[in-house]
Amino acid sequence: NRRFADGEVVMGRWPGSVLYYEVQVTSYDDASHLYTVKYKDGTELALKASDIRSQSSFKNRKSQSSSSSPSRRSSSRSRSRSPGRPAKGRRRSSSQSRERKDDKKKIIQETSLALLKSTENNTRSYNGEPESTEKNDASYIILEQKLKPDLELERVHEHYSLRPRKEEKKKEEIYSEKKIFETMKVIEKASSKTKELEFGGRIGTFVLIFFLPATVFYLLLMCKQDDPTLMNFPPLPALESLWETRVFGVYLLWFFLQALFYLLPIGKVVEGLPLSNGRKLQYRINGFYAFVLTAAVIGVLSYFQFELHYLYDHFMQFAVSAAAFSMVLSIYLYIRSLKAPEEELAPGGNSGYFLYDFFTGHELNPRIGNFDLKYFCELRPGLIGWVVINLAMLLAEMKIHNLSMPSLSMVLVNSFQLLYVVDALWNEEAVLTTMDITHDGFGFMLAFGDLVWVPFVYSLQAFYLVGHPTAISWPVAAAITILNCIGYFIFRSANSQKNKFRRNPADPSLAYLKFIPTATGKGLLVTGWWGFVRHPNYLGDIIMALAWSLPCGFTHILPYFYVIYFICLLVHREARDEHHCKQKYGLAWEKYCQRVPYRIFPYIY
Repeated sequence: NRRFADGEVVMGRWPGSVLYYEVQVTSYDDASHLYTVKYKDGTELALKASDIRSQSSFKNRKSQSSSSSPSRRSSSRSRSRSPGRPAKGRRRSSSQSRERKDDKKKIIQETSLALLKSTENNTRSYNGEPESTEKNDASYIILEQKLKPDLELERVHEHYSLRPRKEEKKKEEIYSEKKIFETMKVIEKASSKTKELEFGGRIGTFVLIFFLPATVFYLLLMCKQDDPTLMNFPPLPALESLWETRVFGVYLLWFFLQALFYLLPIGKVVEGLPLSNGRKLQYRINGFYAFVLTAAVIGVLSYFQFELHYLYDHFMQFAVSAAAFSMVLSIYLYIRSLKAPEEELAPGGNSGYFLYDFFTGHELNPRIGNFDLKYFCELRPGLIGWVVINLAMLLAEMKIHNLSMPSLSMVLVNSFQLLYVVDALWNEEAVLTTMDITHDGFGFMLAFGDLVWVPFVYSLQAFYLVGHPTAISWPVAAAITILNCIGYFIFRSANSQKNKFRRNPADPSLAYLKFIPTATGKGLLVTGWWGFVRHPNYLGDIIMALAWSLPCGFTHILPYFYVIYFICLLVHREARDEHHCKQKYGLAWEKYCQRVPYRIFPYIY
């Protein structure tokens, strides 16, 4: 019994009003018999079939109301014209209208004079000089006679003037707009609730809160073993050995040092993408400067004989300290999000379920003044910390194995991952267009990911090589380097293309690119890297991850955990992006998928 097809443009009634607007049908639910429609401003609502009408019915009504019958017209004309009045000369001449205006002015002047006279007479009578009542009555009669035409004219103007009607219409329109705006606010509040839960919903997020830290500790304990095979489960260390107050103090010092670098008034200030309320937040781009300052601090510490391999010796304790800090931060973020306005909540973390919102992040952009907590943690403590950990592993390898120079495998891992981090900090502005910033809230998922997972899991290859040195030849090293360069080239050029197009689609350097226009005003690229596969940046990421693991050899699968994890993560992200883009772009996304059939791997997936 479906009446309207997907992509069809119809007229949809706005909930709570009698107004119809032009909408596009995006989908139909057979169970609830509801149509999902998209308005021109991008709002998506579910409407009944009775609230949707075809455009042709509106056009027919309009034409019927505008074209009346000839007999009606003639009768209306005959009624409006007086019988004794000739057809010609109905309009007054300009001279007659001027005379009328002059007469009116005279009447007003005479009435004012008469009023003055009457007041004078009254004052005289009060002063003891009585005036005849007949004279006063006569003057009032004259006043009444002269004021009567003016009063009648005012009444005619009140009843038949167009100005008050127009004002009334405007008031009615303003009132109806206010009503619509209020109903929109109510609908937005209801629709802003997260309906589709990810990560297995409430049960899945509850499990992940414990599973993610356990995975990190398991991987680190495995790397410490002489035989790190998957079946050889490591013995659990004593609980007291996992915590040291001094290590936690060093971690806090590191975190607040990066916060200090973030607050320095260096680097340009840019605006992020518009939020749901149209506001744009400002961000200071100084991540690369923070990296340079961190390198200077490390150099000074090395000069004063501070040994960085202290990180290697207490690596598990640092991981526990970072996990504890991320948990405390997550609790603080959730408590403060309870007082945040509705429009500042994350679209993906506003389900109303405590555990789910705590995990995914309830507030979109939590800030303390101008200090953006999510943006700071995205690139600073974890990403720069990853490079520092790799350097500590390199020095630990040299000390433990009495090497004058680090191994070729360790140099490759450090170089490849250093390039990745420096690239992210140099192109820091591009982070503002990612889903982490624009869509995901800041909760346990991002806090743990930024502060624990990135520095301690991404440095797994370097940590593995300290205890399990692997020798590789120069030709093999050259081949791995070429593979990493290919992955980096795809990753960087695809991201640059996307970010340039998002910022300024009219950029002359992008004139050769073709795109599909969407209802939101944005375009979907169908040429360049984004016409090759739907997520070319993910393809580059996976190639680079493989190049980072190859220097560790093929003795154990543990160093390749990162590759397996990265493929799983990107496939999940790709599925989430697909769902999000389908909802956002509707029919345009379906056309894009027909033009670009492969998701990540060309001719495979």
